Amino acid sequence: MAAASMIGATLAAPAVAAETAAPVKKKELATAGEATKIAGTWTASKLASAKQYTGFEGTKSSGAAKVAADGKPGTIPPIGQEKKSPVTYKNVNVPKSVGRVFFTVGDQAYYCSGASIQSKYRNLVATAGHCVYDTDANQLVENWVFIPAYYQGKTRGGAGEGLDSLYGPFGIYVGKSVAVHSDFDVFEDYDRDYAFVTVFNGLGQHKPVEVSPADAKKYDEQGYDVTAVDRQITKAEYEKCIREGGPCSVDAKNDAVEVGPTHPDAKVTKKEVTKEVYTLAKGDGTTEGALNRGNGYKLGSPEVKHVTQAEFDAYTGPGYKEKHANGDYTITHYYVQSWVKESDASKYYRTHYFIHPISDVGALGKNVGGHGFTWNQPIGTTYMAWGYPGGSHPDGNTPFTGNTPKWCYGKAAKAPVSAKYKAEEQIAIKCTMTAGASGGPWLAKYSNGSRLGLLNGVFSLAYDADGNKRYDTTTSPYFDSETYDVYKAAANLWSGSQIAPKVPGSNYDGAGRL
Repeated sequence: MAAASMIGATLAAPAVAAETAAPVKKKELATAGEATKIAGTWTASKLASAKQYTGFEGTKSSGAAKVAADGKPGTIPPIGQEKKSPVTYKNVNVPKSVGRVFFTVGDQAYYCSGASIQSKYRNLVATAGHCVYDTDANQLVENWVFIPAYYQGKTRGGAGEGLDSLYGPFGIYVGKSVAVHSDFDVFEDYDRDYAFVTVFNGLGQHKPVEVSPADAKKYDEQGYDVTAVDRQITKAEYEKCIREGGPCSVDAKNDAVEVGPTHPDAKVTKKEVTKEVYTLAKGDGTTEGALNRGNGYKLGSPEVKHVTQAEFDAYTGPGYKEKHANGDYTITHYYVQSWVKESDASKYYRTHYFIHPISDVGALGKNVGGHGFTWNQPIGTTYMAWGYPGGSHPDGNTPFTGNTPKWCYGKAAKAPVSAKYKAEEQIAIKCTMTAGASGGPWLAKYSNGSRLGLLNGVFSLAYDADGNKRYDTTTSPYFDSETYDVYKAAANLWSGSQIAPKVPGSNYDGAGRL
């Protein structure tokens, strides 16, 4: 049976639905035209600057939850297992279908956890409701994306020299629309703290393409990830580079002496200055300007470097530091000419510019698979729960980095009641995860062979049950027939491709000519 027909048939089955359909809220997160721009805002430095979302915070207990099934149980199998029986393995293998959710609230970038799940068009992510809807501002979060298989904070990997592919091995997926229970949307009821997000096809990056300095500037303005790499060359190659007008420089040693540009042994080197000094300097910064042979002339265009917040805070050089409204951090470096008589130890470099072309990599579920979905299961179901915890315990201890997926395994019980979050019908497992795990999947019947299971919960709240200022209990909404109704509202929605820019080619030979 084809996956599409199986989903359609299952979702239409009246025997497992509640007598009255759940009040579902469906909202748009982005259009196809907006999606590529949203993906482009998530630079490496912005991803690194994301904080754990504060929705996953400790709360005080006030009794046991009153939770029970509201109908017959139902199950939808994982992607690829519509006709197969799961095989049991002893090792715990990390599922590539689990990843990080990123979004912004105001100027701040945040992250939660999420997972790819079964749907008609292989385009659905499950997460927590508070990872999509900002209950403080009563509105959707912005710039929502999902990166599956996020591991060790490495959104790049492979090529070296900073030329690795952004977005990880499977791409970045921008949220198109979201379905939530209206009780969460209207009443902020954490008994309904779940959301199902349809995502556009992913964007992935190709191998880097070298482009000319002029084209590099154009691509940077278009939102491409442009990387400048200085590669060492010989003195003869450097002199040829200067004659041909290429971007090249000398790393002169301390015993080099600054001389006039007409000195027979004079060579031009980069000297970094402040933005103010560069603005007042002579020349236009072009290759022609650099050949005016004068100390203090502009040398090349300013170089913008995207950095992490930690690098931004630690930097004390003359470069111009700027924090952008989208949460990105940059340092712009400005250079002028310094003509020196070199020592024999001087090193010569040529600057090469690379872009990372991006294109449609297809549907999420086709790339990473997707977990099944089940509801109205026994309270004592055993779960393998996954998330990216990175926050602190109440005592200030921070045992997790948020850069690698963690798991908890245990049998669920009725959760404590939280008046603050209107949580009266949740389930709980013993687990020490902290903020950042929000939205991570609780999987029943998890198979280490297929690395898939049946989604039956998502991380929602945390408790310090024994009072030692360490979280030891985490909760999830109980998935009942109304949860199934919300899932059903999202599982058959088409999203398709976002509008990706044409993949550029280049015949640039790296020697300053096209």
